[in-house]
Amino acid sequence: MSAIDLHQHLWPEPLLELLRRRTRAPYLRGWTLHTEGEAPYDVRPADHDVERRIDLDRAAGTGLACVSLSAPLGLESLPREEAGAALDAWHAGAAALPGHFAAWASVPTQQPDLDALAALLAGPFVGVQLAATQVATPAGWGAVGDVLAVAEAAGKPVFVHPGPTAVDEAPAWWAPVVGYVAQLQAAWWGWHAAGVRAQHPALRVIFAAGAGLAPLQHERLAARGGDAGVVDRDVFVETSSYGAQGVDALIRVLGIDVVALGSDRPYADPLPALFGEAATRAIRTDNPLRVLGARSIDARVEAVA
Repeated sequence: MSAIDLHQHLWPEPLLELLRRRTRAPYLRGWTLHTEGEAPYDVRPADHDVERRIDLDRAAGTGLACVSLSAPLGLESLPREEAGAALDAWHAGAAALPGHFAAWASVPTQQPDLDALAALLAGPFVGVQLAATQVATPAGWGAVGDVLAVAEAAGKPVFVHPGPTAVDEAPAWWAPVVGYVAQLQAAWWGWHAAGVRAQHPALRVIFAAGAGLAPLQHERLAARGGDAGVVDRDVFVETSSYGAQGVDALIRVLGIDVVALGSDRPYADPLPALFGEAATRAIRTDNPLRVLGARSIDARVEAVA
């Protein structure tokens, strides 16, 4: 069975061109990325070579790769006109990628165009990505209620991905290991504290990187008077940047049915196999199909199964 990788990044040519035209962060000069909060980063051109990426995925047994805009760039939170132009470039480029790829849509944080989002989700886009920084509080989840409603009506999931973070004289691993994890934990608990499920009973949501391992804090939550409730079979976590120890811990708390494959490629590789054949199939194929909604997605995804 081919795997479905729910979390990859690939910058198509229209997005690269836009980033090179920009005169303030985020922007590219050659292949050096400049952002507002992190140190300049030398992007490897090969990481965004479409054919090379397909070859790497095939070697890893991946039949479909779901690519998303790199939310830490902060393009969604730019002034509305700039954000709109950036996301238009992303959507145009992502929609033109070969059929091996599917893409997550994105929306500006200011005045999101809900009709445009509905049109994207009615087409080839598998769901909508939100930055964890947008939903790091219960109020944040409430503020994106209209976006959640569009995704729910379309039968498409919401992908919570780390957003921008400020790093001051720290090593390169600081943002993904400290800042991103903290954002995801806040977004996970924000979802629960806001009671989002009651407002959106049919919505599916998936948190990147195991929600920063937030589910492992259930004992501390109980000790401090909180109640995590029962496991929600439509709230998923993906595996990017975690191995057998992290994934095993998540399964012990949540069960295996809500743990799905995500790699964060090109920054990490997908998990090849773990915990036996049945568990490997569940995490790499069956659960990603449930995230995406096997009956609401196109033949590219159905062919994987």
